[in-house]
Amino acid sequence: MSAKLIVALDTDELQVVEKLIDQLSSIVKIFKVGSQLFTACGPEVLQVVQQKGAEAFLDLKFHDIPNTVSHAMEAACRYKPLMITVHTLGGSQMLRSAVQARNHVGSSAKILGVTILTSLDKGALEEIGLSASVNEEVLCLAQMAQAAGLDGVVASPQETVILRQSLGEDFIIVTPGIRPSGPMNDDQRRTMQAKEAVMAGASYIVVGRPITQSPDPLAQAKKILEEIG
Repeated sequence: MSAKLIVALDTDELQVVEKLIDQLSSIVKIFKVGSQLFTACGPEVLQVVQQKGAEAFLDLKFHDIPNTVSHAMEAACRYKPLMITVHTLGGSQMLRSAVQARNHVGSSAKILGVTILTSLDKGALEEIGLSASVNEEVLCLAQMAQAAGLDGVVASPQETVILRQSLGEDFIIVTPGIRPSGPMNDDQRRTMQAKEAVMAGASYIVVGRPITQSPDPLAQAKKILEEIG
C-alpha cells in the first residue's frame, strides 16, 4: 500500500488553519483548501500553507462555461497549488479548456475532475435526473476526464477499484469520504476506512473532520498514516 494523506482545512478562520498546520506539518505535507476557507480568507491562505512548508490542494470545483473556467484556472495557477479541481459535469470542452489554460501559463499543478460528490447516493442521483448507477456515472465522468487530458479524478473510495482497473496505474485517484471505524453523524454517504481505500487503489486520501475536530489532531493523523502503511 502506498498513498498520501491530505488534510481538509474545513474552517473559515485563518488562526485555526495556522494552528492545525503547525500541529500536523511534521507528518502531513498536503492540505486541502475548499470553498469555505477560500471564500473567507482568499488566496492568502494558499500562501500560508506554502510558507509553512506544505503543499496546497485547491478544491474549488470550477464549473462554468469553458471561457470562465479557463480564466479561473489561469488565476488559480498563479498561486502554485499542487492540485486544482474542476467539476466533470461541466463537460469535455470545459475540461479541455482548463487543461489548455494550465498549460498556457506553464503551471505544474495537477488538474483533478470531481465526479459525483460523496454526499450523493443512488436516490440523490435519481432526484437530479441521473438514472445510471453511481458506479456507472462515476466511471463515465472519469473516462471523459482522462480523455480530456486531466491528471486524475476525485471520487468516493467505493468507486476506486473500478476506476483503477479502467484508467490505469498512473491516473491520480483522490478519495474523500474517509471515515474511522464506528458511526459518524455527518453528511457523507459513500465512505470507507483509510486502509480499505488505499487497498482499493487510491493515490491520495482526504480526511477532514475526523482529524481536525479530534481532541488530538496529530495523534489521529498518525493513526491514519499507520493504518495505510
